Amino acid sequence: MASVRKRTWSTKKGERTAWVVAYTHKGKQHIKTFPTKREATAWRAEMQHDVKRGTHTPVSASPTVAEAGGLWLSQAETDGLERATVAQYRQHLDLHIVPFLGEVKLASLSPADVQDFRNGLIRDKRSPVMAKKVVSSLGAILAHAMAAGLAARNVVHEQSRTRHRRLEQRHDKRLEVGVDIPTKDEIRALLSAAQGRWRPLVVTAIFTGLRASELRGLQWKDVDLDKARLTVRQRADRYGEIGSPKSKSAQREIPLAPMVVNTLREWRPEDELELVFPNGEGDVEEVSNLHRRGLGSVEVKAGICTNPRQPKYGLHSFRHAAASLFIEQGFSPKRVQALMGHSSIQMTFDTYGHLFPSKDDGAAAMQQLQARLVG
Repeated sequence: MASVRKRTWSTKKGERTAWVVAYTHKGKQHIKTFPTKREATAWRAEMQHDVKRGTHTPVSASPTVAEAGGLWLSQAETDGLERATVAQYRQHLDLHIVPFLGEVKLASLSPADVQDFRNGLIRDKRSPVMAKKVVSSLGAILAHAMAAGLAARNVVHEQSRTRHRRLEQRHDKRLEVGVDIPTKDEIRALLSAAQGRWRPLVVTAIFTGLRASELRGLQWKDVDLDKARLTVRQRADRYGEIGSPKSKSAQREIPLAPMVVNTLREWRPEDELELVFPNGEGDVEEVSNLHRRGLGSVEVKAGICTNPRQPKYGLHSFRHAAASLFIEQGFSPKRVQALMGHSSIQMTFDTYGHLFPSKDDGAAAMQQLQARLVG
């Protein structure tokens, strides 16, 4: 049984009032205080619903965000997630989440707290992109806590659904040719300017759409030049460690354009190394070297940028370029999804949907429809 009652007390500044929900859970008495009767009544109804489902956790028994975050990290390590992924999670927790919410009990968090947390991150000089990633990690912490029976709700997901409904039209950021994707002229200039050890990398990236991690982890045994195809079986993380691709769908076979075949055939060394694009010692090349020493120098020579340490386009832009070429060639959305290694067709449409051709002349289409039906 849970009751809502009014509590009044006196202070030096005068009389104060609050509303208290008193209830019994698993044989123990608990209370929760609210500024208004409406909030207290609403929380009581929600609490009683959670009790019936067996998911209610009293504030006194709830772990803090910092404690739940520690359990989340331990689980990530137990599950064998990549070292780079665990390191990123730990950074989110230690540098961004704990300083703001570390001592807060999970049971005390509300969707409004999530919005305040995100705004606080941005006010404290985190970028909106970083704030989004950190809030996502907070949601993962709460999801893990729910699975472990330590939390009754995931307020990050609740807040996210509300916010997305409100902002999805205003924040529909599309990839732009010449900004996010190299133009046709820029692609031609890149292909002409790329020489030496960087040419096979640039040519392969533009015509296959491989991720940077997939290019860095590509092995010669997975490249069949006679059949003009390569198979993505592994990737290299930021630490140079070889592992499985991002997902099952990332394991894929990609046909090779003649330019890629010829370039790789010329590049292939006699004393065959394991990796196709290694560093000078035959090991996995660092991403920073690929961009600053490789792409930067090529883009300066192509007249696309002026500072080799700040290339206009990175390898991910080359991946977008490949997708745009696939679409222009007339490949179906499902074919583009398979070539790009996307986990869902929705991801393909969300990223490249605006690049697919559409029939704008609706009147002409309806005229043709009528003609087929009634002449």
